[in-house]
Amino acid sequence: MLMPATLEQYLRQGMPCEHLEVAGDGHHFEAIIVSAEFRGKTRVQRHQVVYRALGQRMQSEIHALSMQTLTPEEWAARAGQAPHGGSGPSGQPGSSGRAGSHG
Repeated sequence: MLMPATLEQYLRQGMPCEHLEVAGDGHHFEAIIVSAEFRGKTRVQRHQVVYRALGQRMQSEIHALSMQTLTPEEWAARAGQAPHGGSGPSGQPGSSGRAGSHG
């Protein structure tokens, strides 16, 4: 059974994460993923970044992953802090979605 800490490790190894929270029961997981890699990307593109980071594990070890994918600016705005660099967030909400393995 896959533990949330192991999934977190897989994500950190596969992509740069400024902030990462993972919870789950060994088959179904929820994650908040904050990464500069998400800047300028749509929700689908952000999820593709995560899927690439996890590779084949999405089809074998992970039954379902619900994720919120945020840029550092979106994360800072959500926390009620001014983002670094002085410019405000783009106004786009972070993506939230649920994905199951297909195969």
